[in-house]
Amino acid sequence: MARALLSALAGAAIGAIAAKAAYTALTRRKVDQKDDRWARTNHRGEQLTLLEGPAFVAGASAGAALAPGLPARVRLAAVLAGAGSGALGAYDDLYGATASKGFKGHLSALARGEVTSGAVKILGIGATGLASAALVSSGPVDTLVNGALVAGSANLANLFDLRPGRAIKVGLLTGTPLLALSVLRGDAVAAGLVAVPLGAAVALLPEDLGERAMLGDAGANALGALLGLAAATRLGRPGRLVLLGTVAALTAASEKISFTRVIAGNPVLNRLDMLGRRPVAP
Repeated sequence: MARALLSALAGAAIGAIAAKAAYTALTRRKVDQKDDRWARTNHRGEQLTLLEGPAFVAGASAGAALAPGLPARVRLAAVLAGAGSGALGAYDDLYGATASKGFKGHLSALARGEVTSGAVKILGIGATGLASAALVSSGPVDTLVNGALVAGSANLANLFDLRPGRAIKVGLLTGTPLLALSVLRGDAVAAGLVAVPLGAAVALLPEDLGERAMLGDAGANALGALLGLAAATRLGRPGRLVLLGTVAALTAASEKISFTRVIAGNPVLNRLDMLGRRPVAP
C-alpha cells in the first residue's frame, strides 16, 4: 500500500508540474485574439483560450513518460492513449465544422460519403484506443473491451466540457474512487496511471473555473482516454463491462438529452457544477 501511495503522489506531482509548465509556456506569447486560432467565445460571450487542452495533453503525457514504477508497455499505452486522443481532439478544435454534431451526426455524415473532422476524430480515437489497449490486455476479447472503454471514455468526457470546470470535475469524481481503490489494494501501477491525469487536471482547474481557458476536445478527450485506460488496468472484466455499458448508455442519452439541463435541474448536481465558478448571469 505504501508503494502504491508513493506512486500516486509522484504521478500526480509530475503531471501537475508538467501541465502547469506547459500552460505557462503556451500562453506566454501574446497573440491578437482576432488572429488566434485557439481563441473561443464561451457561454457568456467572453473570450478564452483552448490552450489548456494542449497543456493538459503535454503534462499528462510527460507524467506518464516520467512517473516512476510504470512498466514500459503501460507507459507506452498511456502516452499513446493520451497524446493520440489529444492530437485528434486538437485537430477537431482547430478545423472542426458545426454542421454535423454528436456521435450519430458524424457517423451519419460519413455514411453519406461526407468525411467530417468529427468522424476523423471518432475513428482515430477508436484506433488509438485499440492500439493502447493491446499493450495492456491479455487477449483479443480484452483488447476489444479495453479499446472500446478507452475510446468511449474519451468521447464521453468531451460531452461534459460545456461549462467551466465541468469536465475536470467529472474526471475527478470518477477517477478519485479508482485511485483510492488502487492505493488500498496496493496496485502501484494503476495508482500511478490514474494519478497522472488527475494531477494535471487539478493544476489547470483554476484556469478553467476562472473562465480564462477550457480543455476543448484536445484536453477532454485525453482526460477521458487516460481514465478509461486506468480503469482497464485496474478493474476485472465484469467491472469493465459494467463501466463500458454505462459509458455507452450516457453517450446514447446525450443524443436526446441535454446534460446541462439535467444538471441545472438537480440541486445536488447543480451545486457541484457551480462550485468554484462565477455566478450565472441573470
